[in-house]
Amino acid sequence: MNVVFILADDLGWSDTELYGKTKLYKTPNILRLAELGCTFNRSYSNSPLCSPTRASFLTGQTPARHGSTQPRHHTANVILRAELAKRAKPSEKALPVVSATRLDTNLPTIGKLMRQAGYATGHFGKWHLGAAPYSPLQHGFDVDIPHHTGPGPGRTYVAPWTFKHIKENFPGEHIEDRMSEEAIKWMNEVSEDKPFFMNYWMFSVHGPWNAKESLIEKYKEEIDPDSEQRSATYAAMVHSLDDAVGALLDEIERKGIADNTVIIFTSDNGGNIHTRLPEGGGIPVTSNTPLRGGKASMREGGVRVPTIVIWPGVTTPGSRSDEIIQTSDFYTTILKGQGIALPEKHPVDGIDIRPALKGQKLDRDGIFTYFPCIVPVPEWLPPSMSVHSGNYKMVRVFHGGENGQHDYKLYDLSKDIGETNNLAAKMPERVERLDRMIENYLKETGAVIPVPNPSFDPKQFDPAAIGVRPRGRN
Repeated sequence: MNVVFILADDLGWSDTELYGKTKLYKTPNILRLAELGCTFNRSYSNSPLCSPTRASFLTGQTPARHGSTQPRHHTANVILRAELAKRAKPSEKALPVVSATRLDTNLPTIGKLMRQAGYATGHFGKWHLGAAPYSPLQHGFDVDIPHHTGPGPGRTYVAPWTFKHIKENFPGEHIEDRMSEEAIKWMNEVSEDKPFFMNYWMFSVHGPWNAKESLIEKYKEEIDPDSEQRSATYAAMVHSLDDAVGALLDEIERKGIADNTVIIFTSDNGGNIHTRLPEGGGIPVTSNTPLRGGKASMREGGVRVPTIVIWPGVTTPGSRSDEIIQTSDFYTTILKGQGIALPEKHPVDGIDIRPALKGQKLDRDGIFTYFPCIVPVPEWLPPSMSVHSGNYKMVRVFHGGENGQHDYKLYDLSKDIGETNNLAAKMPERVERLDRMIENYLKETGAVIPVPNPSFDPKQFDPAAIGVRPRGRN
C-alpha cells in the first residue's frame, strides 16, 4: 500500500471539528478523513514540543531513547546525544537535560526502511531535525521540498517567502497550497512505477501569525467575543491547513488509488496558548479548552492531539477509538502493516496499533512522555515525566518535592479531563505502581535523568511561579 503521513504543526486537540470543541474553526476536509477512517479520542504526541515528536515518528522511539527533548535542531551546536545540564538557576530544584540537536543518521529511520523495501519516499514541508548532513535526504527520503531546516516557514506563509531553495510561483501564494501542489506532483510522477511513502509535515499552524487576507476577513465576521477561540488570523490558518488536506485527498480519489493508500493525520503537539496576537488587544493564539495547558506543557493540552487513520481493509469508515496511542506507534504500525521487518538492535517503543484500527483493545500497560526540560509557558512544569495508564495520568516532577524527593500529580482523566483534582495524596498505592512503571522505563531506556540541583537555594524558590508565564514574554 501507499502511505501518506500528514503531520500538522501545533494543531491542538480542540482546533478541529473532530471533537466538537470549536465553533470558529472550519475543517471540512479533516472531517472527510474521519468519515473514511478511524478517529482516536486519546491520541498523544511523544512530546509537548515539535522536534522530539518528529524524531519519535521517524525512529519509533520516545525522547527518552533518541535524546531529542527540545526543538534546538536549527542551532549551530551539533549534539547527537542528550546530556545532563551542568548548572541550573538557584531557584530550580533539578538539573534539566540538554537536548540532542540533530537526529543521528545512524538511526534506522522509517524513511530508510521504506526506501529499502522499494518505496519511493518524499518529504514535504517542515523538518526541524537538522540541516545537511542531517536533512531528510540523509534520513531515507528521495526528495525534500522546500529543503528548509528552520522551526517555521520563515517570516510569512503568504509570498514573497524567504526560503532559500524555492520561490513563489505568483505573488500571494500560500506555502501550504504550494506544498500540497508539490506533494501531488511528486505523487503523480512516482505512483505509476512503485508504491510511495509521502511524509507531508505541514508548516501550519506554527508561527508566524499570518494568512490569506480574504480568509482573515471572512473569519472576522464569525468571531464570538465571549469565546476563548477568537483569532480570525488563526482561524484562517486552520482553514488553509484543511484546504491542503483536501487537495491531497481529492487527488488520491481522482487517481483511483484510495483503496490502496493508507492516510494518517495527526499533530506534533498541542495548541499554542502562550503567544499573544495583536488582534483583539492581545489575545492568545488559540484555546485547548476543556484541556489544561498547551504547547510546551506536560498538561493534556500540550500532548493530546487530533488523529485519524484511514487503512483500507482495516479501519471501519466513521469509526472511533478510545484506545491510548502515541506518535511513535506509527513507525511500528506502518512497517509491520507493509510486511517490513523491524530493524535488529534498534529497540522501539511504538507498538502495532492495527487492533485498535479494527475496534479492538490494545495490549499495553501505558505510554510515557519524557520532558526533562524547563520551558516557561502557561501551565509549565519543572523537568517531568508522565505515564498514561487506563483512565489515569500521573506526572512525576523530578525532585520537585521536599528534601529532593519527587513530586507527583495524579488525575483520573475519565472524570477530570481538565486536570483540576490531584489525587496523589488520596491514592498512594496507585502513585507507587505508576511510579514503578516510570522507574522501570527509565532504566530500560537508559535515559538521562534530571538530578537534584547542587546550587538550589530554597530562599530563591517560589512555588507560586510554577505554571505561571513570566511577565514580559510574548
